[in-house]
Amino acid sequence: MPPEDLTGRTIASYRLLEQVGEGGTATVYRAEHQEIGECAIKVLRQRSRSDPTAVKRFLREAGYGSRVEHEAVVRTYDFGEVDGLYYLALEWVTGRPLTEFAAASLDPQTVAHIVSQLAGGLAAAHAVGIIHRDLKPENIIYDPETKQTKLLDFGIARDSREDPAERLTRTGFFVGSLNYVAPEALSGELVDESADIYSLATIAYYLLSGQHPHGGRSPREVFQQLLTQPPTPLRDTARGARVSRNVEALIMKSLARNPKERHPDVLAFAAELSVAAAAPDQEPGSQNGETEPRPGVFGSLRSLFGRKT
Repeated sequence: MPPEDLTGRTIASYRLLEQVGEGGTATVYRAEHQEIGECAIKVLRQRSRSDPTAVKRFLREAGYGSRVEHEAVVRTYDFGEVDGLYYLALEWVTGRPLTEFAAASLDPQTVAHIVSQLAGGLAAAHAVGIIHRDLKPENIIYDPETKQTKLLDFGIARDSREDPAERLTRTGFFVGSLNYVAPEALSGELVDESADIYSLATIAYYLLSGQHPHGGRSPREVFQQLLTQPPTPLRDTARGARVSRNVEALIMKSLARNPKERHPDVLAFAAELSVAAAAPDQEPGSQNGETEPRPGVFGSLRSLFGRKT
């Protein structure tokens, strides 16, 4: 069956101008609406329209997104079904996926600014009972010119106020992306807001280091590390040596395997990270403005070769 292209069609007053993206279950188009103007339209793909679970998940995503109102969350305008086509109309945003900036050596203050915006959007979601569960750079749009960050894709979010019997994921299967998912999600059990805190801290770690907290060579190895090993200290990564001890400590706290050891909420994590990132780059215990060598990769080597015997 050839790929479906709805370019040129009009769905519920939204004229589809061009196809701009494609996921596992939906295709995204740039569209225009007489009153809204430019927007994005997400259409459930042809092979998924006959799958009741896929349809229910798609409409659930639309419903969750429409309940969250925050400047850091892509706005949901409309959703529904017309002539057998399930659609979701979204705010059109400029920028690029955050994953493209991981190699850009973003400084701690920029990362803290991004995290602060995301925390605001997540807090708005948590306030109405929605756990995102799929935080990752691919689901975040960042515009380096305006410094604006936008969170999207509530495709596997869950409503913490909903009857667990209504869940669409089978018990024993986890949802999310392995490099960003909280350890407690791996059992397939329902998670709370703390899982989003873990994922947000993982994103901060990734943006500062270009690496993930667990460096397994295969998904199986990463899975085992998440369950049994602590994450690699941020300052032990090649780029992490430029991060202050306080910034590292805050991020590592919210990467704790035990959810109770993390920050109490996303806003607390973001607020403390912003303060630490803006503080003078001086290590605790230093005197006269002098700092001790950082223990990252090069700092560790220096301490080994400089050790007296």
